[in-house]
Amino acid sequence: MNTPLTNKIDFSVVIGVHHANPNGDPLNGNRPRQTADRLGEISDVCLKRKMRNRLLAMGEEIFVQSDDNRAPGDEFRSLKARFDASGIKKDQVREKGPEKWFDVRAFGQLFAFKDEKKKTGKGKAKEKTDDENSETEGTEDDAGAVSIGIRGPVTIQSAYSLEPIAPESIQITKSVNLETNEKDPDKKDSDTMGMKHRVSSAVYVAYGAITPQLADKTGFSDEDAEKVKIALRSLFEGDASSARPEGSMEIKAVIWCKHNSPCGQYSSAHVHRIIKELIAKDGSFDKDVIKQKLEGLAIEFLDQLEGDELAKYVKA
Repeated sequence: MNTPLTNKIDFSVVIGVHHANPNGDPLNGNRPRQTADRLGEISDVCLKRKMRNRLLAMGEEIFVQSDDNRAPGDEFRSLKARFDASGIKKDQVREKGPEKWFDVRAFGQLFAFKDEKKKTGKGKAKEKTDDENSETEGTEDDAGAVSIGIRGPVTIQSAYSLEPIAPESIQITKSVNLETNEKDPDKKDSDTMGMKHRVSSAVYVAYGAITPQLADKTGFSDEDAEKVKIALRSLFEGDASSARPEGSMEIKAVIWCKHNSPCGQYSSAHVHRIIKELIAKDGSFDKDVIKQKLEGLAIEFLDQLEGDELAKYVKA
């Protein structure tokens, strides 16, 4: 494992949305997420999912894989199955977990282990031992359960639009029924009707940070930080869907701020606030002004990763 991260890093991601649903809200008919102030929102969980997908495509081992985007040859349908196959024991989780999986090393993870005792009746629990018939007294199924939490150095906030959004909705129809209507095959069933929702045009901004104090505990390195930067620059690569067609989501900029010490010259709140104040409603900003306001930081202004440069980081 490489040397843990040396200096604190703050970053901002400017996202352009054009006729797409960046993150649907399942509790609101899958309409684009909005705050009480009508600002559009892309949840932090959604952003980390996309980062994991990109890192997986870059050849990194990922623990929390989605069913529709698993590594080739990975047949595990649950976190427990993937963990059990790793051969890592409970008392090795804090050391071996981050070492094996990039997302555990970066974001942290809660490993929840159930008790090996299973309730067999009132006041009885069967214990898995060499003697399968042995029984011990017990009152709860998971009385001996344990959860091992690992805190990761990479944190990212939800992305919010710079201005309130006005989601648009259109009604759509399917050209064929899900099942044949035996009484009237030509009749359209109710399930052929549906709705699609989108944001016409908006700019969202997300803020995040990487802290050396936690990187030291998981072994997250400067090299790992560079991979996170690449993932952010290609966040929507391979993420196209009916709700987010190709070209409808783009990374307008990644602002990468590296401090000169583990604690940093400024607080993350200060860095994020300065950048927020200097980003215009259309997502543009003056690089020189940002550098002046955040004097002393090594700042990179990065565009979306494309073409041959992107191809270098996609595992064949």
